[in-house]
Amino acid sequence: MKKIILFLTLFLFASCATGLTTRQEHELSTYKARGMAVEEKSVGAGVGLGFLPGGGSFYARHYGLGVCNLLFWPLSIFWDPVSGANGAESINYYATIEEVKRLQRAEIRQLDRDLEDGKLDRNSYIAKKRDVEDKYTVD
Repeated sequence: MKKIILFLTLFLFASCATGLTTRQEHELSTYKARGMAVEEKSVGAGVGLGFLPGGGSFYARHYGLGVCNLLFWPLSIFWDPVSGANGAESINYYATIEEVKRLQRAEIRQLDRDLEDGKLDRNSYIAKKRDVEDKYTVD
């Protein structure tokens, strides 16, 4: 009975490694369409490694879950591929968000320099800054 409870607890814990929220999926797909997405981890590799003992979770940097899945292998092949895919997608999302913020800051810094150096007047600066903000904003 204790093993069944432990198994169910682990299964529920493993399934908690959910993917992105709907909003995050929308943001990531928008950045992919704009060619701004960062693919730090392969979702396919996360799935494939999920069939190895703890591989999907380790790949997705969920080390504690990876150890649990290692211990419960081969049962963990029912959830670890999903965990690996979700984790890879999550890593890619956060890497993309950081890169987008970095690019936006760099463009705005350049606009600030151009304004300070007199290359832009105030109205042009405001218009270009709005363009930069629109470029990096997801509605």
